Amino acid sequence: MTAYALGSFRDIVPAAAGAGPHPDIIAYVERIQATLDPFGGRFLVHGAEVEVVEGTWPGNLVLIGFPGPAEARAWYASPAYQAIVPLRTDHVEGVILLVDGVAPGYDPAELAAKMRAAGAAGS
Repeated sequence: MTAYALGSFRDIVPAAAGAGPHPDIIAYVERIQATLDPFGGRFLVHGAEVEVVEGTWPGNLVLIGFPGPAEARAWYASPAYQAIVPLRTDHVEGVILLVDGVAPGYDPAELAAKMRAAGAAGS
């Protein structure tokens, strides 16, 4: 089952007014792919403009896919990735989430039926 790392970033601190991203952010972007490769991680969304069609979205979105949850967790905990984390966290506010994808053949109607049955059992 595929797993994902989702990052939501906001309040990026520039190097100086009008100078573009901080050099540490550039170094982070340059080095992150090498941390993903051993775990089969690949960017699915990175730097794309977000079109908000409902609600509000305060920032940028990054989505990385992994072959499975073990690979996603191992990547995040890896010494190689942890070594570059401060390059980002010292200059950008945000969150990173690790989330399991759904299995092939997932049917949301089955979940709805379970929800309905649980609601009826609790009545």
